[in-house]
Amino acid sequence: QVQLVESGGGLVQPGGSLRLSCVASGSIFSINTMAWYRQAPGKQRELVAVITSAGSTNYPDAVKGRFTISRDNAKNTTYLQMNSLTPEDTAVYYCNAPDVRRSSGTIYYNYWGQGTQVTVSS
Repeated sequence: QVQLVESGGGLVQPGGSLRLSCVASGSIFSINTMAWYRQAPGKQRELVAVITSAGSTNYPDAVKGRFTISRDNAKNTTYLQMNSLTPEDTAVYYCNAPDVRRSSGTIYYNYWGQGTQVTVSS
């Protein structure tokens, strides 16, 4: 099995910064894409950032220029640096690895972390 464990959430004032981490562990052969999603109360889960194993990144307009995703492939870890936070960024943030290979075969698995709460409030 494979587990994704997020950390780094918490309470921060508007304009502040947080850095989230997500470590993937278990029976992992390779991970291509790693992503961060968030879900605010009463809203649908939305993509926040995505990064491939080659380092290509993509962000929605809502966070572009404020959030930066990175990863350490050797450690199967992804990070989300969040700057200039606003109350609208308050949500549970989830780590996602949608194309994990557990062997050299062609079967891909989709895994989610348990989420970490980010609250932006004064």
